[in-house]
Amino acid sequence: MSDIVDFLPTLLQGALITLQITLGAAVLGLVCAFASGLAAVSGNRLARAVSRVYVEFIRGTSALVQLFWLFFALPLVGIRFEAMAAGIIALGLNIGAYGSEVVRGAIRAVPRSQVEATIALNMSGYQRMRRVILPQAVVGMLPPFGNLLIELLKGTSLVSLITIADLTFRAQILRASTGETATIFLLVLGLYFVMAYASTLGMRALERRAAASIGQRELKVDRSKVIAGTVVS
Repeated sequence: MSDIVDFLPTLLQGALITLQITLGAAVLGLVCAFASGLAAVSGNRLARAVSRVYVEFIRGTSALVQLFWLFFALPLVGIRFEAMAAGIIALGLNIGAYGSEVVRGAIRAVPRSQVEATIALNMSGYQRMRRVILPQAVVGMLPPFGNLLIELLKGTSLVSLITIADLTFRAQILRASTGETATIFLLVLGLYFVMAYASTLGMRALERRAAASIGQRELKVDRSKVIAGTVVS
């Protein structure tokens, strides 16, 4: 018990860094996901091509290699990122690539009759997207976005390899100095679980609120068309 009391403050400091990286990468990933996802369903061939290159390249390469490239390789050509910034960018681009497919799938899953109705009402493309398509699509995006958020949280452990003192990094330091491997990593498992479960509860509340905002008790988009995946390779 005394070991737990001794280890917990240090691990909690690391957990705070983990949450900061998760939040920063989630915001960047959300921006990238919507930008790329909307480009993927646009009528502009160039935008669709750029979106596809981004998604396929990021999903087809290792997140760890991307992280090392940002932190270790780019300084060789004069581009430098702080460790925290490199971690957020690498993880944010990854979550954005997978999230792009979620956005694209959710938009495609909106019933065709809804789109045809907006065309019959002579709405512009922007009005159709903002007033009818996106409000319904967002409801379908939230469950897979919740999964991606959990994957992102767990993927933050990669940043310990570029000297960021996150939860995993501090656990390794404590293990090396005390040799109490089992106790330390049991605490780490518990802290990751608590953070992940809190995120899950938050996303579920957001799902209910989003569904209620458009008068739905249950999701009416076809979830089978909404594509999710993992973040870290």
